[in-house]
Amino acid sequence: MRREVTAPRPNWAEMVESQGMYFHTFEEGLYWDESAYYEFTLPEVEMLEAATGELDRRCLEAVQHVIDEERWEEFLIPRPFQELIRESWDHDERTIYGRFDLAYDGRSPPKMLEYNADTPTGLIEAAVTQWFWLQDKFPGRNQFNSIHERLIEAWTEHRRETSGVMYFAALAGNLEDYMTVNYLRDTAMQAGWETEYIDVENIGWHEGRRTFTDLRENPIRNCFKLYPWEWMQRDEFGRKLLARSTKWLESPWKAILSNKAILPVLWELFPEHPNLLECRREPFLNIPYVEKPILSREGANVQIFQHGRLVAKTDGPYVGPTVCQHLWELPEFDGNHPVIGSWMVNGWPCGIGIREDRTLITGNTSRFVPHVVR
Repeated sequence: MRREVTAPRPNWAEMVESQGMYFHTFEEGLYWDESAYYEFTLPEVEMLEAATGELDRRCLEAVQHVIDEERWEEFLIPRPFQELIRESWDHDERTIYGRFDLAYDGRSPPKMLEYNADTPTGLIEAAVTQWFWLQDKFPGRNQFNSIHERLIEAWTEHRRETSGVMYFAALAGNLEDYMTVNYLRDTAMQAGWETEYIDVENIGWHEGRRTFTDLRENPIRNCFKLYPWEWMQRDEFGRKLLARSTKWLESPWKAILSNKAILPVLWELFPEHPNLLECRREPFLNIPYVEKPILSREGANVQIFQHGRLVAKTDGPYVGPTVCQHLWELPEFDGNHPVIGSWMVNGWPCGIGIREDRTLITGNTSRFVPHVVR
């Protein structure tokens, strides 16, 4: 694994926008950064693929444990939704995708930092933008990336189980979320689905018919939402979810895996696992650690402690219970610290995207850098 510098394509901005990635630049600087790329050997990719599949299996075992042992309070899951989650799990309701965030240096086993199991973004850049970059820059080279094909496969399989219109929903005004769900919508259409887009704020409730509806008061029977389960549970109309009139993706049981309270459970169940980091609900005394709220996103409200001293932190809106995870320092390449987002789609490890930052905390504005396999 190494980081190589390269010249960006002269018209790169227009090219990535043509692929749906309009959010390539922030006020702070570039988000899509093709002035460099990461190069992996095939054995390194095989190690990442194997670790991702292994972590997925361990996570599913952890979900079963949490439900069997009724450890709902640790996850702040309100009582009315506990049976909804149990029922979703028992019925083996479908998952489309998820993204493990891994620390990896090409030498040690990949380490799981967290699992974005419910509403992961970074999808267009991983599945599409870096693939076209590869074709332009290094035609004939390889990339660990079958994300697009696996998404179509997932929607095709789901269509055999469910009929009707599939709605796709995201918060109004968030360009990245809007483009992400519309990319997912496109893959569903390629699989034969009839689809509609609706802003989350425009989803209505018809009391007489006991169902969620669109702006034309058509019932919403199937909906993929880029909107977290913990928000849904606490929204004004959250209790209406218990009517079970809509099949949601990701499914309700993903609320367990998207919660960072799963991290100490994993370590409890699989101590010393080579792909896990020790994690607990109280601070460590003798080793560096990272403290994260269990319900938080995009690197917000993270604190790093070394020798009992706060050395780095990020701001954000998240409060509440936290977990403390052994600090596994990210590798450094020319002053940059990469985190590998390893994608699970339709139950398969199928590709990676890399975010890097000059700090040890990867946040919402950290750069996305493409990769090749030699």
